[in-house]
Amino acid sequence: MPTPEVLLATVRAHWTIENSLHWQLDVWFREDAARNRKDNGPGNIAVLRRRALDVVRRDTAKTSLSLKLKRAGWDEAFLRKLINNISTA
Repeated sequence: MPTPEVLLATVRAHWTIENSLHWQLDVWFREDAARNRKDNGPGNIAVLRRRALDVVRRDTAKTSLSLKLKRAGWDEAFLRKLINNISTA
């Protein structure tokens, strides 16, 4: 039986992941409201969402992740810049 300290550390580690990645996916991509439930669709779109976050996080501008995602949707030149950063790494 694990000690209370080990259980507490395990629960905190879980919620750290939940509060960072899953919260971002739900807020910015509305993942919990997604209707794709057939075949490999949910897994495929989940991979694309996570890669999109990875690409935006690589941008070194001192802007929030939220604003970078919005800008990538609005500004085609910025989106191209983000995509070009993939190939330079």
